Amino acid sequence: MFTSNPFAALSASISPAVMQGYVVVMILLVVAGTLFDVVHKGSAKYFFENWRKGMSKGAKQLGGGELASIAIQTVAVDVLTSGEFCNPRRRVAHLLTMYGLILHVVATVAMVFAYPTPATPTPGLVSVAWWIGALMVCVGGYWFWFFIRVDVAAEGHSLFRVMRADLFILSLLASATLGLIWAVAGGGTGVLFGLYIIATTVLFGGVPWSKFAHMFFKPAAAFEKRTSRANGTAENLPTLTRDDPEQQNRHSMELLRDAPTDMGLGIKREAPRHY
Repeated sequence: MFTSNPFAALSASISPAVMQGYVVVMILLVVAGTLFDVVHKGSAKYFFENWRKGMSKGAKQLGGGELASIAIQTVAVDVLTSGEFCNPRRRVAHLLTMYGLILHVVATVAMVFAYPTPATPTPGLVSVAWWIGALMVCVGGYWFWFFIRVDVAAEGHSLFRVMRADLFILSLLASATLGLIWAVAGGGTGVLFGLYIIATTVLFGGVPWSKFAHMFFKPAAAFEKRTSRANGTAENLPTLTRDDPEQQNRHSMELLRDAPTDMGLGIKREAPRHY
């Protein structure tokens, strides 16, 4: 099963050119949706202006080497390993979903464009990547949806409470789940295939109304945050350096002026599950 290419079986009913055209349309929808989201929300303008102000007001001017180092740290920590998540379960679930989606999409493109028919046998590694990627999305996504969501774990809302912000994760889970079920059933056309296409179209076509575009905004925000810390502006927020007299005098209580920087984090020791 894990070495089968469901799109090769689909080629008996649908032309490979049609499948390839659909994939191209989905890519264009993601690009167009992201650009629309950037223009509509002004995200790029905000980040650029905030970064420019921070660079001009910083106590320290950063050189090209320092900026390159910050960019590498941003990619290695914030992008590749999702270092912004303090909760280890949330981080693992996010990484499973993210890398699963990347693996699944790349394998889908390879299957549809390079091995679309039984006449061009699909390498086992590509097929396995498609199946494993979809399974990773399901494991990470369902784990997040049922056990990690903040509004469920911390605010006591129902597991089945759905908001517009949930469009991305729900359409992603629907696409991966229906794709797996459709493939297990042998591929081909039918109700399962139709549902799979609908869910996938909503996933890639609903970028302006979901959190899909956040994957492009978060690296820019993380880079801007690291830059502001390095040049001393710290986004106009107080730093955590206790040897700074200004920070020592922030507390009205004499006892807290020499307290350690991590004092007060005991609230993080226990998850809020008392509803």
